Amino acid sequence: MDNGKVYLVGAGPGNPDLMTLKAVKTLKRADVVIYDSLVTKGVMENVPSSAKKIFVGKRPGSHTMPQNEINRIMIEKAREGKTVVRLKGGDPFLFGRGGEETQDLRKQGIKFEIVPGVTSALAAPAYAGIPLTHRAYASSVAIVTGHEDPRRKEARVNWSKLATAVDTIVILMGVEKLAGIVEELIKGGRKPKTKVAIIEWGTTKHQKVVIGVLGDIVGKAVEHRVKSPAVVVIGDVVGLQDELSWFRRSGVVS
Repeated sequence: MDNGKVYLVGAGPGNPDLMTLKAVKTLKRADVVIYDSLVTKGVMENVPSSAKKIFVGKRPGSHTMPQNEINRIMIEKAREGKTVVRLKGGDPFLFGRGGEETQDLRKQGIKFEIVPGVTSALAAPAYAGIPLTHRAYASSVAIVTGHEDPRRKEARVNWSKLATAVDTIVILMGVEKLAGIVEELIKGGRKPKTKVAIIEWGTTKHQKVVIGVLGDIVGKAVEHRVKSPAVVVIGDVVGLQDELSWFRRSGVVS
């Protein structure tokens, strides 16, 4: 039997209407779907009833399945001749470990294809009314993870240097370490009065937006019980949120 193929598919930011056409088409012909915890119920409604669904979700401090086991399952099912969809929240190549997984597939001689997805780094701010760039406020953006590989002895992100290197900073998976990140940014020269937004479950009916400044955002995050998944946006563009906000579900607090 010829090997099947693995599709690394970006499920988008949670709202199923924001999936790409190719993502939907690929899901509808899947034999096996291996999906993460950030993949919502609405997205999973595109999976055919005949497909085998395997949950491999990871959340901070709780991993359902180790990465090497996920890779093993993808390879095993592809070798059975199956059409395998590795379904990931957002985009598979933006902090989604897609690069690691495709490296393993390549080593094992498994055919694969990447189906890009809409990342929450762009979609959540858009749904909160925050343009990441604006001619009057921001000409540069950095998208950064707040959750680096714990096996690394040294952090790759130098928050103090990043502090004033770009106009807008977008942080994914940064809620748990927000206090430390804010401290380093201020040490690096970012002003405590810099505007900040935290967008929880952006683009979905559970969307919540917390507005503050670097100097008080940690306290506000605790006060409003912000949890992952959430996107943090830092920069002057956050000041446009009130004027441009168009999607209000669970509301905006400041």
